[in-house]
Amino acid sequence: MTHPVKGVDHVFLMVEDLDRAAEAYRRLGFTLSPKGLHSAAKGTANYTLMFPGDYMELLGIVTPTEGNAPRRAALAREGEGLRAVACRIDDAEAAKTALEALGIATGEVGHFERPVPLPDGGTGRAAFSTMPFADSELPFGIVFMCQHRTRETVWLPELLTHPNRACGLAEIVAQSADPEAAAQRLARLYASGRVTPAAGGYRVETGPASAPILCLSGAALAEYFPGLDLSAAPAEGFAGLALHSEDMAATAACLAASGVSPVETARGIALAPSDCAGAVLEFRQR
Repeated sequence: MTHPVKGVDHVFLMVEDLDRAAEAYRRLGFTLSPKGLHSAAKGTANYTLMFPGDYMELLGIVTPTEGNAPRRAALAREGEGLRAVACRIDDAEAAKTALEALGIATGEVGHFERPVPLPDGGTGRAAFSTMPFADSELPFGIVFMCQHRTRETVWLPELLTHPNRACGLAEIVAQSADPEAAAQRLARLYASGRVTPAAGGYRVETGPASAPILCLSGAALAEYFPGLDLSAAPAEGFAGLALHSEDMAATAACLAASGVSPVETARGIALAPSDCAGAVLEFRQR
């Protein structure tokens, strides 16, 4: 049976105050979608930061419900930050069948949609089918699969250009006491999953034109992002993101104008979690 998971589709940050987080990201030079309100049962809403091939999402709770009680508990326990990786699939029902044949456990397929304000003043809909990997398959965090049923209302052209020149996910960075074991478990979730050693950890290739996942020890994470306060990073979990930039000079100028103080890394410049709703954010020249 062919493995159906083709790479990373998007990531989401769980945030404590959605509008405050959105304003922080606007100041950093991102173009955000209009707020998307989910169903009354979900009690959540989001903003997306779209790139040509993938995207980021800011997700917040706007109304406490029974359905979002686990996320509220996680926020209270862990604080805000990068919580989930969504994987690319073509068909959720077919993916479930294929993964079960491969011995990879999943949850149930769910279908949902949300309204989307359109440039002409009308309203469209964004429709998705999602399916989680079972907790038993994961070293940490949330990893699920996402089938886009209406790509044309998610990848709107006017959302793809950012003043800070960010243009795609370059890397997802995680912290673990056992980076190799974490990387091996994550690699199993991708058709192109392959683990290679990296300084202080292990890198998981997730597919063509797809952000890899770098699993690092705590000491290696501190060396990877020198000078940043990482005390709030989860001991086991996703700690931050690297983004591609089309023009690092423009990126640096935009960040300087926002009032933040990036630190230099071996690959580009990075911002502390306190500036980015709980996640490290690094920019690198594409």
